[in-house]
Amino acid sequence: MFSLQPKMPEVNDLLPGRSEPMAITGQHYVNGAKLKPPFATGTQQAVFGLGCFWGAERCFWQLDGVITTAVGYAGGSTPNPTYHEVCSGMTGHTEAVLVVFDPARISYEKLLQIFFESHDPTQGMGQGNDVGTQYRSAIYTFDNSQSQTAKYFVGLYEDALKRSGYRAITTEIATAGEFFYAEDYHQQYLAKNPGGYCGLGGTGVACPGTDSASVA
Repeated sequence: MFSLQPKMPEVNDLLPGRSEPMAITGQHYVNGAKLKPPFATGTQQAVFGLGCFWGAERCFWQLDGVITTAVGYAGGSTPNPTYHEVCSGMTGHTEAVLVVFDPARISYEKLLQIFFESHDPTQGMGQGNDVGTQYRSAIYTFDNSQSQTAKYFVGLYEDALKRSGYRAITTEIATAGEFFYAEDYHQQYLAKNPGGYCGLGGTGVACPGTDSASVA
């Protein structure tokens, strides 16, 4: 099945994009927090891709300790892409969620646990019925601690998934590059449109909790 999946674009096929960033309101529709930096001192950032970003964002804005969330495009090369350009598969981006959190109230490990349990990280270039490079599972890290923790959790969860008959995890783990904000109507979409589409579905396999996580 994986040989038939969409492929990342070649360098010569990438769309050029534009120099102007996407214009957004800058205020979180649910809690009124800022969507763009600078963020409060002491907060940290995380970026996750887990399929269609509408439902993915909702997974995180509901958590105590998460200050703000925003949806956008990460892991690609085209600067300031539009939604339609990302969906063409010719930018290299995946739909992603920026999570700004207070580590004194919620840990990065807990965010990873939510990330893994909220989708199927074994599906390669897609998630459920959503197929394309823009739906791939991804973790973009901001420092070595996040990188090592993410890799540790992949190992933990992959073992649990394989015991339940799933394939290996395909989640991309890479250093965070520039996060390009999506169009304003995508931000907190399911709060604005409560009956809107959400294609996320987890495996039903529990990810080992933060109590069992220990990264050397």
